[in-house]
Amino acid sequence: MKIERDIKIAEEVELPSHVKRRIRETFGHDLTADQVVTQIIRNVRENGDAALFEYSEKLDGAVISKFEVTAEEIEAAKNSVDEALLASLEIAADRIRTFHQKQISALPIGKTDFGEGVGQVLGPLERVGVYAPGGKASYPSTVLMTAIPAKVAGVDEVILASPPRPDGHIPSLTLAAAAIAGVDRLFAIGGASAVAALAFGTDSVPKVDKICGPGNIFVMLAKKQVFGVVGVDGLQGPTETIVLADGSANPVSCAADLLAQAEHDEMASAIMITDSAELGEKVSDEVAQQMARLPRSEIVNSSMAQHGGIHVVGSMQEAIEAVNDYAPEHLCLLVENPDEIVGKIRHSGGIFVGESSPEVMGDYVAGPSHVMPTGGTARFSSPLNVLDFLKVTSLVALDERSFNELAPHAAAIARAEGLTAHEQAVYKRFNK
Repeated sequence: MKIERDIKIAEEVELPSHVKRRIRETFGHDLTADQVVTQIIRNVRENGDAALFEYSEKLDGAVISKFEVTAEEIEAAKNSVDEALLASLEIAADRIRTFHQKQISALPIGKTDFGEGVGQVLGPLERVGVYAPGGKASYPSTVLMTAIPAKVAGVDEVILASPPRPDGHIPSLTLAAAAIAGVDRLFAIGGASAVAALAFGTDSVPKVDKICGPGNIFVMLAKKQVFGVVGVDGLQGPTETIVLADGSANPVSCAADLLAQAEHDEMASAIMITDSAELGEKVSDEVAQQMARLPRSEIVNSSMAQHGGIHVVGSMQEAIEAVNDYAPEHLCLLVENPDEIVGKIRHSGGIFVGESSPEVMGDYVAGPSHVMPTGGTARFSSPLNVLDFLKVTSLVALDERSFNELAPHAAAIARAEGLTAHEQAVYKRFNK
């Protein structure tokens, strides 16, 4: 069995009609998402803050006088958040921090000597930009899941960008999360404008070394276009889940996990694979019942109709092969013997094992970052983690004996490649 993906690359994705209308109103004519991003990046690169103010008003509907949020504003926002909710954010932050501290404690930070005159230096990036979606909504969890791993890795300066609401302010929850995560500076800038500002720098916004975090299609395309000027963590697209279940699974839980994924947006993928036709029928009925009671039922229905589904296969082995072929962002295992399956999963951003570990726990409080590879990129990339904020410097420190032993071989290869100066750089020392 093979679950077909929509193989369109991001540049070819058909934009919703309301987005197309907004593009015409803003830019004066029809543009693809990629063309919009190209124009925004060019404008920000050439005109800096002036372009940022322009797009803040045109795209976010916010007329603002400055981009950076002060420490006093952040603290005031944190103090305005409900104490119980603030406590939940603190607990989530502690678990995220603890997970990544354990990860970095197993790494050879600093200088490592491999012997024979070679080694490496492993250390943190200097300045990183993290992006958190926002505007009308608030995603404090994304702030925690991106900024905390960077701080644990030892990044000198973590800069957060998030779009303002029409009133010009970033939601208080986002600011509170930034304070909890230890963000160093925070800017009210959204979308491709934020990515461009972080990549190239402006009078207000410092240039960073790497940009991390999820966003809409414009953010993803902007990260793609600035890659090479700065590093990026990945190109996260529409979210996706596969629920892998057998006859022992609770159909209520299966349906709930599918719907939790589908409510993100119309482009989300929520798929169930099972070797039990009876379970498939029960889950289908349960999805319909639960969906009817959801405030975002229209979005859920569209997502399930376009990108979701329940697939019944002949065996669990066939189901595992389908999962590995699809390489989902999230894999929820609702099976009787999950330990027998975990080791057979080669391609998935995250695996959520059993009734007590639904994906929603990973979204908020489990510990690993919820920023995960999508669109099949789990075949070659990983969830955001401390390694994203570290880099290796190779170290060569040969002693004289090793140099004399190896020099003729280096010179021979240089001569074969026609690089005479390389050869001479060896022999000038060798003869001496």
